[in-house]
Amino acid sequence: MRHTKLALAAMTLAVLAGCGGTDPAPGDQSTKVKYASQVSFGDSLSDVGTYNVGTVAALKGGKFTINGDNTAINATLTGKNWTELMAAQIGVAAPCPAVTGLDGDASKGFSVPVTAKAGCYSYAMGGARVTNPVGPGNKLAGSPLGALTIPVVTQIANHLKAVGGKFKGDELVLVMAGGNDALFQLTVLANAATKAGTDAAGPAFFASLIPQLAAGATNPQAAGAAITAAVQAATVRPGATQTTITQAAIGTAAAQPGNSAVVANSATYIAKATADATAAGQAAGAAYASANGPALVTAMATAGTDLVALVKNQLLANGANYVVVNNLPDIATTPSGRTKDASTRALIDAMVSAYNTALTNGLGGESKVVVVDVYAVSHDQATNPGPYGLTNVSEPACNLTDTTKNPIGSSLGCNGSNLVAGDVSHYSFADDVHPTPYNNLLLARYVSKALVTKGWL
Repeated sequence: MRHTKLALAAMTLAVLAGCGGTDPAPGDQSTKVKYASQVSFGDSLSDVGTYNVGTVAALKGGKFTINGDNTAINATLTGKNWTELMAAQIGVAAPCPAVTGLDGDASKGFSVPVTAKAGCYSYAMGGARVTNPVGPGNKLAGSPLGALTIPVVTQIANHLKAVGGKFKGDELVLVMAGGNDALFQLTVLANAATKAGTDAAGPAFFASLIPQLAAGATNPQAAGAAITAAVQAATVRPGATQTTITQAAIGTAAAQPGNSAVVANSATYIAKATADATAAGQAAGAAYASANGPALVTAMATAGTDLVALVKNQLLANGANYVVVNNLPDIATTPSGRTKDASTRALIDAMVSAYNTALTNGLGGESKVVVVDVYAVSHDQATNPGPYGLTNVSEPACNLTDTTKNPIGSSLGCNGSNLVAGDVSHYSFADDVHPTPYNNLLLARYVSKALVTKGWL
């Protein structure tokens, strides 16, 4: 209930701010701080069009939301993300991407020269992490898209280089990052856990199958040894598969004295071996994830500490006076997070908490920084959507499965023509993790409320 009241208060304050509020005079629409420009660093949540080139542009995509002005469908479908709304709120020029381009598969239209845009200070880009240059969508991560994923540390360095090494002090600086550090590492963990499961399942299959095949023989021990030798020999043959190895095992088993019924019963034996292998694979995968999950929590705490250092040593130390740092939202309640099992969701929560705690501890006492608790409001939206005007918080608004309509399969290629059926104007998510324009509006309002409280708006 407390967060619900905060949400309603944020909306009210945003309206008041847009009308000048009650201070200093009715109708005065000036902000308490006169900003000259807006600078943003981060990831896809703040990206205003880094990848709006090539095939992405042809698909009328470019941002990680429902793209394009679709206000003819519904007034909320503006195509704008929260940084664009913040720029309008403080009365500065609309943000433009500092660089554009893709470094991916040319045959798919994903190879477009990287171009720096003079005078554009929105450095945030899809896939970017805090310090690691390889994020989701990068070609080094195996993606044909070839997202640039320039990390925040380099984004800041690029900006300082572009402006002579110093902020003027009248910029509103927006920072929102860390999500890709979590998502990328979770993907690596999941892939490694899957491999551990696969590695365990193979031997478990034959460990279950061989005794079953040998049981009906006159001498089960001798039969087992013969079948084991056949399996080993079949395994090293070129082009060997589980099917060919299994066939070799059954053939050898059938040749054992007294084992005439083995072929007729082989389907039953294979079914049990498959079930045993599946159970062994699942146990091995879960064990791997359990053993290695804590390292991800530590890594997220490090990423948070790294971002704190960047804010202090590269932003504040170089003249930034108004810095907004959004912490990580509740990733576990995104459509992507909801598909995970309970143990993985608990790990995600721990990772997000470690990162957010590092931000709070490191920046909470900085007078020139506002840390916005996006986690709190996003969690409340997921569990209590009604007061926010949200109609769906668990499913994507964009059609992500029909490749004829959205070949990219994410909100980067989503627009008014490839939405799911029905009214999606007040959905929370455009795809598995990215917000709709309406949810971007809610975020902008929440950030605005924090700035009003700080006296910056």
